[in-house]
Formats: sequence, structure tokens, C-alpha cells
Amino acid sequence: MEQMKSLADQLREQLAKPAAQQLRKNKSPKGAEKKSPGKPAASPAILNDIHAYDTTGNKSMVHARFDSKTVDILNKFKMATGVDVSKTVAFAVHHFLSTQPEIKTIIKQYIQNTDL
Repeated sequence: MEQMKSLADQLREQLAKPAAQQLRKNKSPKGAEKKSPGKPAASPAILNDIHAYDTTGNKSMVHARFDSKTVDILNKFKMATGVDVSKTVAFAVHHFLSTQPEIKTIIKQYIQNTDL
């Protein structure tokens, strides 16, 4: 299922390819290209974790609403890294729930106080 791509994904890849080819053409022959100050030399650990996060077994869907700035950032992140927005959101929620144990405590207290 990961192999299936929407038409929009295919177009984004095609648009990104000419930019990458142009970047290769603009490199100096010695390969002494200056690094941009904001870009790290290696991938951040969080990016590696997102790539490694497995969503193949996930079958449930949740409809979430985001403000336009967040959607814009998520779409740009997808174009920059190739990580699908659904996978990014799934990873973010999983990471949030695993690093904030008080959320699970609130849920457990609610369940204990609920009459069946």
C-alpha cells in the first residue's frame, strides 16, 4: 500500500527532480559547496524515527482539523522529506502519548469513575 501514490504525489516528485538536477548543475567542479547555516549535515534523529515508524497495521482513521499554517508546514515537510502527512501525524500522536503519561492517567481515572 506504501507503493501506491496519488497523482499529486507523482507531480510533486516530478517537480522536485528538476530542482535537484539544477542544484547538481550549479555545484562547483571542486565540490566545495557552502553549507547553508540552518541545515544540519546529517538527518536529525527525529526524522530517522519518523521514517522508521511503521503504520502498515493501522486501520482506524480519525478526522482531525488543523489551522492553515500547520497544514502548510505539514505539506512542506512532506515535500522536503517524502514522509506522508498521515504518517507524520500518527507518529506525532504516538510520541505525544508515550512522552506524556499523565494523559493515560486522566483516561484511566475517567474510566474508573464511569458507571457501566
